[in-house]
Amino acid sequence: MLPPVALPADDAETARARLDAATADLDPPMAVLDLDALDANAADLERRAAGRPIRVASKSVRSRPVLRRVLARPGFAGVLAYTLAEALWLTGGEDPVTDDALVGYPTADRGALRRLLSDPDLAARVTLMVDSPDQLDLVDAVVAPAARPEVRICLDLDASLRAAAGRVHVGVRRSPVHTPDEAADLSRAVAGRPGFRLVGLMAYEAQVAGVQDAPPGRPLRGLAVRGMQAASVRELAARRAAAVAAVRAVAPLEFVNGGGTGSLETTAADPSVTELAAGSGLYSPTLFDGYRAFTGRPAALFALPVTRRPAPGTVTVAGGGWIASGPPGTDRLPRPVHPAGLRMIGTEGAGEVQTPLRGAAATTLRIGDRVWFRHAKAGELAEHVAVLHALTGDRLTDAYPTYRGEGQAFG
Repeated sequence: MLPPVALPADDAETARARLDAATADLDPPMAVLDLDALDANAADLERRAAGRPIRVASKSVRSRPVLRRVLARPGFAGVLAYTLAEALWLTGGEDPVTDDALVGYPTADRGALRRLLSDPDLAARVTLMVDSPDQLDLVDAVVAPAARPEVRICLDLDASLRAAAGRVHVGVRRSPVHTPDEAADLSRAVAGRPGFRLVGLMAYEAQVAGVQDAPPGRPLRGLAVRGMQAASVRELAARRAAAVAAVRAVAPLEFVNGGGTGSLETTAADPSVTELAAGSGLYSPTLFDGYRAFTGRPAALFALPVTRRPAPGTVTVAGGGWIASGPPGTDRLPRPVHPAGLRMIGTEGAGEVQTPLRGAAATTLRIGDRVWFRHAKAGELAEHVAVLHALTGDRLTDAYPTYRGEGQAFG
């Protein structure tokens, strides 16, 4: 199990007292969004972006009011959506969240494609991601080119680091388009087909943006990660620039997107990139605690009630199995932070209906008290609650509905 968070006792108790007092009239489970921390994190992302506009990764937010708040800032522009159905929801209606949504992943949602292809306004606001002509075939099969508006297309360039003739692969497995020549071939395939317009290129360097370079308590791993990331940044800068040049020779690009919360500095230094993407840094979940370049302020927390005291030094809270996606491991578990000094039990972890906790603080907790947790990932917290209670200073000032609270689920 993860060790208890090492916070100064005074700071931890002050934070706990603030949260408890502000939410005294609410019953857990519940989630709080600290707007002071959110705004500070947004300002830090802007600073690190060095003047490049940041496209908000909506999967890490999952609340329309929060997206609106962030997009009102001068350093943010547009949304990086995670499904086409979500992009249509954010760009449609009488009061859209944005008029510029890039779908970060290829889609096979025929119903959503029909909605997109039947509405010229939506088609002008939404850009689809492709990495193969097969995805263009699917669009054509849903609505023929002559019967639809022009479809905006972005190419997904694989940003992983490869070595040893491809036998070594570092990064996520996204696009099959890795080389500049492959990007040029796909761009010609898009440009040569009626009903499509190539407008962008994206290359997300997950091995830099999403891997902690200073993991707590693991100095040797941090050293190895930093070496890998430095090599990856150098390799990608050259390859991405060549790919962008090759694609621009085929079609003028409106944007070149790259980066994430953990790589804003290095991606912003790449002259071939015109915009960045980030989202997790707004909420600052635990998976983003171990970076040297920045220190986020935890903005999103959730509370669970103590319902049992099964043994001395142990309490049990209701629920708690809010486990993050990704490779199984203790770093995907929610982390109890207030009161300080609590830890999960290795044989039970975060349970579906109850979670036992041990530690010195357990002796002072009573039935009905609350324990505050941080989630391992940002937006996934919003899948468990209907609202994020907005905290400003020492009081709740609003209640922001999540996607779930608005009856929306996008996978």
